[in-house]
Amino acid sequence: MPQKNRTAKGVLGGLLGLVGLSAVAGILVTATVTPALAVAGAAGSQALDLFEKLPSYLEIDAPMEPSTFYGTGKDGKPFAMATFFDQNRTQVTFDQINPVMYDAVLSSEDKSFYEHGGVNIGATAKALIDNLRGTSSRGASTISQQYVKNVLVQQCEQGVLPGSEGYSDTIAQCWLDATNASGSDGIERKLQEMRYAIQIEKDYSKNEILLGYLNIASFGGTVYGIEAAANYYFNTSAANLTVAQAATLAGIVQNPNTYRIDMKGGTTTDSDGNAVNSEADGYKLTLDRRHYVLGRMLADGKITQAQYDEADASPIVPDIKPPSQGCAAAGNNAYFCQYVKTIVLSDPAFGDSGPERTKALYRDGLDIYTTLDMRVQEPSIIALRERVPANYDNQNFGAAGVTVEPSTGRVLAMTQNTNFRETTTDDQAFTSLVYASDQAHGGSGGFPVGSAYKLFTLIDWLEKGHSVNESINGRNQTLKMPAKCVGETYTFDTKTVGNFANNPGYTGTPMVFTRNSLNSGYFAMASKLDICDINKVADRMGVNPAKGGSTTDENYAFNVLGDKYISPLDMAGAYATVANKGTYCEPKAIDKVVNQEGEELPVPESKCSQVITPEVAATAAYALQGVMQRGGTGQDANPWDGTPLIGKTGSHNDYSTMMIESSTKATTAVFVGRTKGDESIWGQWTNGNLLQNIRYGIARDMQAAANQLLGGGDQFPKPDQNLTRRVLADLPSVVGQSVEDATRTLEEAGFSVSVATPIDSDVAAGLIAEQDPGAGRVATGTTVTITPSTGKPAAAAVPNVVGQKYAQAKKTIEDAGFKVAAPNCKGGDEVVAQVPTSGKATPGSTVTLACAGGNGDGDGD
Repeated sequence: MPQKNRTAKGVLGGLLGLVGLSAVAGILVTATVTPALAVAGAAGSQALDLFEKLPSYLEIDAPMEPSTFYGTGKDGKPFAMATFFDQNRTQVTFDQINPVMYDAVLSSEDKSFYEHGGVNIGATAKALIDNLRGTSSRGASTISQQYVKNVLVQQCEQGVLPGSEGYSDTIAQCWLDATNASGSDGIERKLQEMRYAIQIEKDYSKNEILLGYLNIASFGGTVYGIEAAANYYFNTSAANLTVAQAATLAGIVQNPNTYRIDMKGGTTTDSDGNAVNSEADGYKLTLDRRHYVLGRMLADGKITQAQYDEADASPIVPDIKPPSQGCAAAGNNAYFCQYVKTIVLSDPAFGDSGPERTKALYRDGLDIYTTLDMRVQEPSIIALRERVPANYDNQNFGAAGVTVEPSTGRVLAMTQNTNFRETTTDDQAFTSLVYASDQAHGGSGGFPVGSAYKLFTLIDWLEKGHSVNESINGRNQTLKMPAKCVGETYTFDTKTVGNFANNPGYTGTPMVFTRNSLNSGYFAMASKLDICDINKVADRMGVNPAKGGSTTDENYAFNVLGDKYISPLDMAGAYATVANKGTYCEPKAIDKVVNQEGEELPVPESKCSQVITPEVAATAAYALQGVMQRGGTGQDANPWDGTPLIGKTGSHNDYSTMMIESSTKATTAVFVGRTKGDESIWGQWTNGNLLQNIRYGIARDMQAAANQLLGGGDQFPKPDQNLTRRVLADLPSVVGQSVEDATRTLEEAGFSVSVATPIDSDVAAGLIAEQDPGAGRVATGTTVTITPSTGKPAAAAVPNVVGQKYAQAKKTIEDAGFKVAAPNCKGGDEVVAQVPTSGKATPGSTVTLACAGGNGDGDGD
């Protein structure tokens, strides 16, 4: 059994170990070392000097250990999501190993471990002599020396960065250099190993050395350390190993890649090329070695005869549990895992170069605590996978959803419809591409986001001082759309894009255009701005093409409706900025990083910065709330749980759709459509849902889960009064102008124009006879109706004079421009009838009057 305290004999052994310097000045020097070094050309006196000058201090670094990604579970506690390793190792404490394992390795490898001082003088001297004679390659190493050897191998391997030139050959050379047992180089290596072993016996307790050895030792392949070995070979833990299992593993340590028991076809071949140490021969080499170990344990009194008999008679039956590493092991969280992995491999927080960051991930044993929260993630997985099959029609139909926290940028959920697989396949149900992110963080090239991009026109509109209540001609029309940064003004007919359901458009306000997502209305807004500035807003709010570059690199009229390929995560960040009062927070996927010593390390930097003013953000939110309310285009994505929401729909042509919604505490973006190609998804059904409408239910369920976790959101700030004002402008009079001149005058003043059917008027033919509304102060953007003249005199109203005295009636009718016929009226007679009685008549025509008591003598003059 292992001992906690060193015995007097052990102290003596330590002294003898230190006198290994005298063993080089006595037994080793005179009997072994001097001849050996003489062969190498060194005199005896030089030999002692050489040994004494060998480095004695060995820096024992933490061994290579897997790094682990953690998320937050449904119970609010961390859970392991995935591991990454070059060497599968899980370090354990002394008490986490069954004592029978210590007995097995000590009986077979170093039964005097608790008695010597790090070096077995006699056995070492014999080994050195055999080495010189060429009769043996055995090193007679103590556990302390083997520990030193493993530490040296590990240090050498850690100095070789993954992916560096000649990586595999250099790693192999590390082992050869540390285990070389031939010639003068072998002797020198052995002496250095002894020197270190003597020193670590002074620096560490016996149990610390024994534990360190079992935690670092190779057990074949990528399996390192006793805990990983017990788990891999026997699907158990080091604490629960049986006698037979412990003896098997102690045997494997002696020659790991030959004695390993996970290769059913054998680990080596005989001289005839037949497989050896295979399942077919009962792993004979390992079985023989186990027999030796069990015999040593029995001889040392570590096990009873009955234990020996039972263990020795049992066959070796592996219960291989392959270690799951990489993001494939993360199951439904694999795409978020892949996103985090790309951050670790690219961010300077994990190293200055690619190989250094790869080393950090696969060797440094980091505990990386991510932002993933299963209280949002699991409902998101269900919401998406219940609605979108992994491969709907073999036409690259995909979906992805992501939820972020506006105030921090923390990514709470990320999911998609496909199954994760690193290797390429023709089955479209499998991919390693992360649809929610960009090419740099998972390989996806993004998707056209459609009307969700209108946000940036809205922001630029407000930043230019326009009001969301300005009246604008949103009818389909031909517009001049400036893009000053490229020296262009595009002539653009909005009919080429059109509106949903072939709506011709209408005069309205940005509030209405946003709620209804009117394309022609937003083009009209953009025509009063600048396309370059609109794209600069997107860039400022963290949105860039998924394949790289900037949204400002290309500037065309179509940009207004989101033709650029952008990741859902970028779009979520932009809407989160509005919800966060204009402060944009870069996406954050890692909360904390802890090394093997339990020390917290720097995490990737995630900045938050004010990119739009709070006033603009509040007013944009005011407009975007209409989208999520009854009658808005996003109403079907509202969970109606009382949480105030902003949002925006988006669709590009007929193959890409998006839904984005946000409270003040969580923002969700969902893409559904073609991940490649442009096959239409409109009018098709799956699981009882129209493909183009699936986005609503997914976004609704994801947002509901975030609302429940975070307690819903606060009310959005009140909009800025100046940006919601009803804007008035001077409307000039255009009566008497030509239609062309009148139209130009009104449009230059900021009004829309409608031309009515010509009317009769005293104004010359073709000139404007009337306008509505008339000149004065009216709302900006008002549509002014102008009416040209036919050139014919306009009919005049006939006054009704019945009941008047004839003289007064005659004057009234003549003053209106008509003639009077009154055959029976005199000056004082009362008019009792007239023809026509009312309406309009051509000026100069005759009105006939009749009077009471008239004598028929003409008109009474």
